[in-house]
Amino acid sequence: MKEKILEVLESIRPGLQADGGDIKFVRIDENNVVYVHLIGACGGCPMSQITLKQGIERILKMQVPEIKAVEAI
Repeated sequence: MKEKILEVLESIRPGLQADGGDIKFVRIDENNVVYVHLIGACGGCPMSQITLKQGIERILKMQVPEIKAVEAI
């Protein structure tokens, strides 16, 4: 499952990089919650939670249905 998550994050990355940010996979826990680190402009952006939940989480859950949530750390 980790490889599929990394693949999906790789497809999302160009959009984040276009806005001066990036994303780093940290881990997936036993409850299938994915933890990521938002980097650059995404790390301090007031809209980052919207990007995380309505963008990244939505796409990951569509591509990897086992995912329960995505959290930034």
